[in-house]
Amino acid sequence: MEKKNVIKEKTFAFAIEIVGLYKVLAEKKEFVLSRQMLRSGTSIGANVREAEHAQSKADFIHKLSISLKEANETEYWLDLLHETKYLSDIEFQNIKPKIIELLRLLTSIVKTTKNA
Repeated sequence: MEKKNVIKEKTFAFAIEIVGLYKVLAEKKEFVLSRQMLRSGTSIGANVREAEHAQSKADFIHKLSISLKEANETEYWLDLLHETKYLSDIEFQNIKPKIIELLRLLTSIVKTTKNA
């Protein structure tokens, strides 16, 4: 039986939500900020997937550090979209805890791996 990879599952689910949010924002004719959010928000999981096949511990840490940076950038775009009223309070309150959780998980994995 394959071991569950929580960060892989959560980043993939988050990417799906980001794509859906991008579609909503496109309907509102907001394209510039939402494209940045789409790029960084889907990149989180892509780098987690790359880390699965890292060639070394250093490569693994590097890939997950990139994921962490992308998650931080995604949080910035979400905050900006909310403050500029492109994201409603409900949309924002739905997604904000998820990006915070990813930031915490990625930070923990990177720190634990560095100290191992």
